[in-house]
Amino acid sequence: MKSKGCIKIFRCGKSAPTIACATIAWVLLTGVTSGDATWRQATAGYKFVFPRDHGAHEDFKIEWWYYTGTVQTKDGRRFGYQLTFFRTGVQKDPVIPSRWAIRDLYIAHFALSDISAGQFRFFDRMNRAGVGWAGAATNGTRIWNEDWEAQIAGPEHLLRAQDKDCAIRLRLRSLKPAVAHGDNGLSRKGSREGNASHYYSLTRLQTSGVIVIGDEELSVFGSSWMDHEFGTSFLEPGAIGWDWLSLQLDGGRELMCFNIRSATGESSPFSSGTIIEEDGTSVSLAASAFVLRPVDVWQSPISGAKYPVRWTVDVPNQELRLTIEALLPNQELHPKKTTGFPYWEGAVRTHGEWSGQSITGTGYLELTGYTGKRMDEVFR
Repeated sequence: MKSKGCIKIFRCGKSAPTIACATIAWVLLTGVTSGDATWRQATAGYKFVFPRDHGAHEDFKIEWWYYTGTVQTKDGRRFGYQLTFFRTGVQKDPVIPSRWAIRDLYIAHFALSDISAGQFRFFDRMNRAGVGWAGAATNGTRIWNEDWEAQIAGPEHLLRAQDKDCAIRLRLRSLKPAVAHGDNGLSRKGSREGNASHYYSLTRLQTSGVIVIGDEELSVFGSSWMDHEFGTSFLEPGAIGWDWLSLQLDGGRELMCFNIRSATGESSPFSSGTIIEEDGTSVSLAASAFVLRPVDVWQSPISGAKYPVRWTVDVPNQELRLTIEALLPNQELHPKKTTGFPYWEGAVRTHGEWSGQSITGTGYLELTGYTGKRMDEVFR
């Protein structure tokens, strides 16, 4: 791996030195690697095949698997959770043919929102793939980073993560087929060829299992969402961040939409969304088909960032209008061991009207680029 300096890197997990992890993250995220010329671009014509496509796509440089969900105990104590795995290609064809060569780095984020107690906990880690500390099976059966993992068998996804006094052990069962976003799964993020991702979601995952916080082990049930994207170059210059929303609504319908923000505050014409009907069919939404508007902000006492934690979304041609509110204002992640820049991701609730009928739901909101590194520099 080429870099501005010369460093020795052995491992970036629980026991890794903070400086080593930070240095890897800097090399990783500033693009000071072997270059992107040999990495495959996301272009039209790709066809998803499952379970294969739950796995790693090692010809592409950037990939992530996102699991988020809202669950509760029988007596109504509510939680949100996030377990996400990221893969970034460093050298597609390492000069030294060794399993110790850093071809791919895997990052993982694990967060728990204890809504009833008003507490948010976050953990992160990073490891190389070649020696087995982290990875994703290309046949789509497992994604892992040390002992954090998602095991996939048919419609079931088994999630496990533990750090300090927090843990999840969850069984997710997909109630709907995968939904391909954008143009048959090609989600364009800009006008340049290849500035896109292949993107699908499992939008309704019946969830049950155990959450551990401190000395409490709690049985929970609820619903989850899984996103999987892979590509090589995502954002164009001037795209400083994005606002992404996934909602599971009454009656078995779901909504995903994201807004790519420019440095001037304008929304990108490549923002988009998807409505998923109860039967699993979907309707793609162009940027002009919906309006995602911030209403109220929460300012982080740590980063100073001002995050919009209350929103409205309007989809006029669907007669849909919703208000979205964070279930807990402080759901800001500080991934000091990995990427180094804060972002906000947390559980939300929603209410509004669809075709004149009242509707409610739950979901997750992600806000990036409000502080720290610009996303067009990270995903260029």
